[in-house]
Amino acid sequence: MLLFSLTPAFAVTLVPLYGYFYGYDLYEWLMFLFLMMFCGLSVTAGYHRMWSHKAYKAHPIVRFIFALGGACALQNDVMHWSSDHRRHHRFVDDNQRDPYSAGRGFWFSHIGWILRNHESSKEDFSNIKDIQQDPIAVWQHKHYLSLVLLTNIGVPALLGYLHGDIIACLLLGGLLRLVLSQHVTYLINSIAHMWGGQTFSDSHSARDNPFLALITYGEGYHNFHHTFQWDYRNGVKWWHFDPTKWLIRTLSWIGLTRNLKRTSPAQIETARLQMQYQKAQEKFAMRDIPENWRLKLEQEYEQFQLLLNQWNEMRQTWQEAKEKRIQDALAHWEHMQLRDRYKELKYSVKVQKKRWREVLRNLHDALPAPA
Repeated sequence: MLLFSLTPAFAVTLVPLYGYFYGYDLYEWLMFLFLMMFCGLSVTAGYHRMWSHKAYKAHPIVRFIFALGGACALQNDVMHWSSDHRRHHRFVDDNQRDPYSAGRGFWFSHIGWILRNHESSKEDFSNIKDIQQDPIAVWQHKHYLSLVLLTNIGVPALLGYLHGDIIACLLLGGLLRLVLSQHVTYLINSIAHMWGGQTFSDSHSARDNPFLALITYGEGYHNFHHTFQWDYRNGVKWWHFDPTKWLIRTLSWIGLTRNLKRTSPAQIETARLQMQYQKAQEKFAMRDIPENWRLKLEQEYEQFQLLLNQWNEMRQTWQEAKEKRIQDALAHWEHMQLRDRYKELKYSVKVQKKRWREVLRNLHDALPAPA
């Protein structure tokens, strides 16, 4: 209680007061931004997507850096963090077993669950036996307090000493960075389960929130994440703001990450289609819709679903053919035929997707005004 009360109080008083009387220069602000990103990406790429969800594998050097950054973020060691998070996904929205269930309100899911010993958040490492085999995670768990002091006080103080202003660096790189990095992560537990769209599933409270992604290193696409939690991406589109995804992918180019797990495009489109169809049915159930429009919706939905299944099966066949291809003319010819068929189906899906959107738009325009 003292930690989570005093650090924000000091941050909103001491940081601006020191800035008013002495000021902060560019070096100190750049150090603040660097440490913010170091802590944030260590949690999102390390604690979250690598250790908790096993969405990819990383070189020991990368795991060591993430272990340091996680300690600097002061959000508990990787074993506690991952154990809580796996229970959150397994029992999401279950107020008795989800450690930070959004069903218990904003305050509880944001920070209240940390401040008291709730039954739902008691220590239980039975779900992280794989992480207990990681020597770097074990080392961080054993020396967590020392690493916290070293990274939160020692590093900012050293950077301040080299620059000539220890207090400024401790206030910005230590205090302010600590408070902001913690609450940025906590927003995923709270706001990302309350505000946004349910694009892929409504079986859980997680929401896709592009605005939240801007300040959480890509974690705001939370409905996608809860639906496809094994995927190393949260922002599935190339243009989605997901620096964590970009970091993991970039490291794979130089051999520091590998086995990056991805959900197939057909699975993603199938989940999106099912949600769109479900929402359309719910909307039309409340209005007096002509039967021909209902039949049109069902026909387009069934046709789209069939095409997606064919596309997914062809994609799997093509991937297997690429892996097993023999360097002879016949195998090469068969592979080329599979590739061409896969591209044809992919284009057909694109065309069908446009037709489906047009049907939804026309149906919406045809809806009578509510009484």
